[in-house]
Amino acid sequence: MKEMEFKVISKDKTTIELEVLNADRTLLIPLVEEMNKDEKVEYAKYHYDHPYLSNPVLKIKVNSGKPQAAIKRAAKKLEKVYEELHEEFEKKVKAVQ
Repeated sequence: MKEMEFKVISKDKTTIELEVLNADRTLLIPLVEEMNKDEKVEYAKYHYDHPYLSNPVLKIKVNSGKPQAAIKRAAKKLEKVYEELHEEFEKKVKAVQ
């Protein structure tokens, strides 16, 4: 599987709009949900013009700070969650063996 990539469509001080290349909803949905939990984020959302013919577009607007920083914060939180899930999974596999 290819890594997700982000292509900047537009940005200013409080908003960024990104095209998501090689999008994977199993990662994109939690990323957006995590950003929407952030107090500094006014909103984070994504949409498709067409689910089979276009890439999703991610739009983030922040109350303070930079929108790019909101993406990084959310990604770091998710990385920690996924690491914990992986560790828990490994423990369960060892227990079964």
